[in-house]
Amino acid sequence: LVPVTSNHSVLVQVQGKMVNLITIMIMITIMISAVLTIVSFWLPQMAPDHEKLSPYECGFDPLGSARLPFSMRFFLIAILFLLFDLEIALLLPLPWGNQLPSPLLTFSWALTVLVVLTLGLTYEWAQGGLNWAE
Repeated sequence: LVPVTSNHSVLVQVQGKMVNLITIMIMITIMISAVLTIVSFWLPQMAPDHEKLSPYECGFDPLGSARLPFSMRFFLIAILFLLFDLEIALLLPLPWGNQLPSPLLTFSWALTVLVVLTLGLTYEWAQGGLNWAE
């Protein structure tokens, strides 16, 4: 057996420096967070003026009610847009899926997501949820 005390002491020194570096980074993070928290409570205006207290920061009084109902069709279209936008973001890394250990599993999951979303879209279309104007 060959003694490894010289390499061991170097390893202990490197680990000690890494612990010191991590400790310093944590302390800097805590200090920055504390300073930003203190500044956020100290900096705001304590006596806001009349324009700041008005319903709109531009200083104009509102002309009508702010509680107007909006169309549920608009809400449905917005949700569908967000859903398909998220689907595109999830499927963007798919071309690199063939480099994974099991590319067939990756493509099968992607196909499952596409099939479920396509079925949902055809259901909404069949129900007339995508007709903007009647």
